[in-house]
Amino acid sequence: MAQSLSPISPVFFIIFLLLTGLIYVSATDPYIRREHRRIIFIIAVLCLALTAQNLLDYRLTLGAPHTLFRTLVSVFGYSVRPAIPALFLSVVDRKGKRWLRWLLVGVNAAISCTAFFSGICFYIDEANLFHRGPLGYTCHIVSSVLLAALAWRSVGNYGGQSKRDIVIPLSVAVIILLSFVYDTLSSISVPISLLTIAAACGALFYYIWLHLQFVKEHERDLMATQRIQIMMTQIQPHFLFNALNTIRALYAKDPPLADKILEDFSAYLRQNLESLSQTELIPISRELEHTRLYTEIEMLRFPGVRVEYRIGDEHFEVPALTIQPLVENAIRHGVHSRKDGRVLVSTSCESGVHRITVEDNGAGFDPDRQAPPGETHIGLKNVKDRVEQMCGGTMDLKSEIGKGTRVTLLIPDAFQKRKKEQRK
Repeated sequence: MAQSLSPISPVFFIIFLLLTGLIYVSATDPYIRREHRRIIFIIAVLCLALTAQNLLDYRLTLGAPHTLFRTLVSVFGYSVRPAIPALFLSVVDRKGKRWLRWLLVGVNAAISCTAFFSGICFYIDEANLFHRGPLGYTCHIVSSVLLAALAWRSVGNYGGQSKRDIVIPLSVAVIILLSFVYDTLSSISVPISLLTIAAACGALFYYIWLHLQFVKEHERDLMATQRIQIMMTQIQPHFLFNALNTIRALYAKDPPLADKILEDFSAYLRQNLESLSQTELIPISRELEHTRLYTEIEMLRFPGVRVEYRIGDEHFEVPALTIQPLVENAIRHGVHSRKDGRVLVSTSCESGVHRITVEDNGAGFDPDRQAPPGETHIGLKNVKDRVEQMCGGTMDLKSEIGKGTRVTLLIPDAFQKRKKEQRK
């Protein structure tokens, strides 16, 4: 007896630990949807039951004939197997025709149950030998159809977002299908089928995949929050009040110029509001245009401030509201009180890296002793975080008291190309 248990115990012990752990975490995890937790929980329970069915069927095959009991165990196994890919399919295809997949599972279970009174599906003779009937491959056909649907819906629902999003669900479908084919064609009797092991591992992979999807959704929500925060910092009440007062004063002196500035001011507000729904990168030319709209208004308010542009590279993309907050920070906290205040915005491309530089000749500060002026007010940290997350870039900040501040953004071109390929 010890020899017969030796090949069974290690595999069963590993699968048992994996599935019981998955049952526990899927019942208590607060970070994925309740519906998904329930599905993973049911899959893990069915895989555990299928593992026990495999072991019991293996024992009954080698032991004394128990025709009715072995038939019951086999019917259970054939009925449960298609339910597992149907449950996986429910995770990736929430809007599909669920009734159709469960109708297939029910038809398969009904045909399997005919083994109790007919040999149309399968039967076990008095010598304990298994015989397959005319409908003996119903379970295989139904499972294959559901696995094919799983692969198809995985690509259809997630392939448009990123190739990485479909790796796990597509791999699980392929691995289970290959395991199913192997078990069908193999003549070797094993205690736990490869299909059962593949389904158990697939449940774990799906649980990990659902967590990855949660992280992506959380990051999208965080990015949206950051965009709102930046937009609100750009449209401060005092800026609106001062801009409108400037335009009103211009109408008494230079009505055509006032009309132009009012038009610029309207375009500036519109682009700030549009940034709330902007989740993708935008062309650098569009961000520079938004920055120019802002600086036209500010240079009227502060006649001693000049904003200059040296644009040597316009063939890349950036997150919305990337350059304009840096220029605003330079004007408000650097050069607005100087008679010869100067802000320089430049772009260039060197060694496959796009460089954006915003520098001023303002008051400057000591980066080692204090936070950059206005960091929490203007949102330099948000710009830095979004450039890192959306572009794979970096921000470098240098400042010297009495001489000014320079902010440099470095955006790798290779990351830009990957983002474009993913959108295609």
